[in-house]
Amino acid sequence: QVGNYKRTVKRIDDGHRLCNDLMNCIHERARIEKVYAQQLTEWAKRWKQLVEKGPQYGTVERAWCAFMSEAEKVSELHLEVKGSLMNEDFEKIKNWQKEAFHKQMMGGFKETKEAEDGFRKAQKPWAKKLKEVEAAKKAYHAACKEEKLAISRETNSKADPALNPEQLKKLQDKVERSKQDVLKTKEKYEKSLKELDNATPQYMENMEQVFEQCQQFEEKRLRFFREVLLEVQKHLDLSNVASYKNIYRELEQNIKTADAVEDLRWFRANQGPGMTMNWPQFEEWSADLNRTLSRREKKKASDGVTLTGINQTGDQVSQPNKHSSSLSVQSNTVQSVQSSYNPFEDEDDTGSTVSEKEDNKIKNVSSYEKNQSYPTDWSDEESNNPFSSTDANGDTNPFDEDTSPAMEVRVRALYDYEGQEQDELSFKAGDELTKMENEDEQGWCKGRLDNGQVGLYPANYVEPIQ
Repeated sequence: QVGNYKRTVKRIDDGHRLCNDLMNCIHERARIEKVYAQQLTEWAKRWKQLVEKGPQYGTVERAWCAFMSEAEKVSELHLEVKGSLMNEDFEKIKNWQKEAFHKQMMGGFKETKEAEDGFRKAQKPWAKKLKEVEAAKKAYHAACKEEKLAISRETNSKADPALNPEQLKKLQDKVERSKQDVLKTKEKYEKSLKELDNATPQYMENMEQVFEQCQQFEEKRLRFFREVLLEVQKHLDLSNVASYKNIYRELEQNIKTADAVEDLRWFRANQGPGMTMNWPQFEEWSADLNRTLSRREKKKASDGVTLTGINQTGDQVSQPNKHSSSLSVQSNTVQSVQSSYNPFEDEDDTGSTVSEKEDNKIKNVSSYEKNQSYPTDWSDEESNNPFSSTDANGDTNPFDEDTSPAMEVRVRALYDYEGQEQDELSFKAGDELTKMENEDEQGWCKGRLDNGQVGLYPANYVEPIQ
């Protein structure tokens, strides 16, 4: 049909746009590969430091660190994937698009204009004859309509006695002329239609010739897209990369080399009874080394100690860069650390990024580090012995921040109070609650409702229950 070739012409413009879409698709995937590689590197760097500084030791530590090595190697492979996508696939599509589509000065593409001109040239003669057929058809139908109208008038005039013979003769002549017009327009209509039918085979041949040219152009684009997509698949498929398989083969071997017996032997030799001990020996008096310390100096010295003279024997398993012979820490280093960080928490739920939580992660991963030392001060006094009989009976907890439990008192609310902050309680007059801490300087008390909620409330809003 006339004008319907425009769908085929539009496909050429669509081909250029699809090249842009495919390039954008590959570019976005390359960006994802880059971000993933960066995240793997950052993760490996952070956790490698944490494991090396943490309490884990020996072959299990090396097996753990193997995961970080795996991440670094996989990161490099994904960076290579990103490079292949951009430097090979993206550029290949870009160059093919530039060679296949040629822009014109007035806009549009040369290929589109050639197809448009080819279809229009092939269709022009047939479209002209089609227009003649439409005109002949219109004239024929108009003559038929006029003939019917004339016959109807003649029939009505015969029944009208008021018409004279001359008027009746005119109506009869009108009917005769209209019949002749119908015959003439019909003959012309049939002739033009026959000419159109005779021109149709040549018209179809010419149109199909131009259409096949467009088909060949589109076939090149489709085959090229298939070729590029296969190359992209090869670049993305790391399962066929030998180095990728070697990474996980090596990771598995490193994990299997973890030996609990070997690690326990090393710990015994370096941190347990197998250590070389510096037993007390007789020492001559020296004014510089044995001067009397004041009470204040003794107290200050007890805050931090230095371990010296720890020598490793030759048969002990060495751990390079893991343990030093002179270590200094605070005496209150060993304590129970309750971390508020959840390592399985989704960053999207909290609205925080990985970088914002990195410091907290480093601080809260482990309660102590492998390189820390412990205080050597000891005393047989009950007050300084965390493992005294009193503690053994469960009366006190050496790890509690406040060893003296607060007295809990039941109180009754005198007035209604609506908490203004998240850490404040809300209650009605007459409600009963438990006071957990006495009034502070600002006039606030800490209490607990019967439903278990703990918070602050004004001290003058309640009274003790007698």
